[in-house]
Amino acid sequence: MSHSHDHSHDHTHTHETPNTKEKFLERLKEQGFKLTGKRRTIVDILLEEDRYISAKDLLELLKIQFPRLSFDTVYRNLHLLKEERLIEESVFGDGGSKFRIACDANHHHHHFICTVCGRTQLVEGCPMDALQLETPAGFHIETHRFEIFGHCADCCQSSL
Repeated sequence: MSHSHDHSHDHTHTHETPNTKEKFLERLKEQGFKLTGKRRTIVDILLEEDRYISAKDLLELLKIQFPRLSFDTVYRNLHLLKEERLIEESVFGDGGSKFRIACDANHHHHHFICTVCGRTQLVEGCPMDALQLETPAGFHIETHRFEIFGHCADCCQSSL
């Protein structure tokens, strides 16, 4: 057993509560969304994966249930889900977009994102508070997001 040096990070990537799925589906109901067929399956896969995943990888998983599904259809559905703020999109260093289930909108936070496996971990606190930004005169901030990209501990280990 060589990994006894650090037990504090064993469960970091399960930062969401175990009932993320229930909470998310509850939120859908509240907002009056009727998710059908493909869109429901996309949401189910993203809930299952609980990480950022590319549209291409998503298509592969969807093709198990919908063999004739096109990339365009997947992309269109992803964008509809994004407009409804049910999923989040992030652009990775290679220029590719990846998607994940949106965090609860009532809970404002930011992420460390692993560029290898796509898992996210919470940033404690909000970096915006520490920045003490001079906001340009007349500029009204509506929203912001911080994303810190790197390799998670598991992916660092496996690349050794």
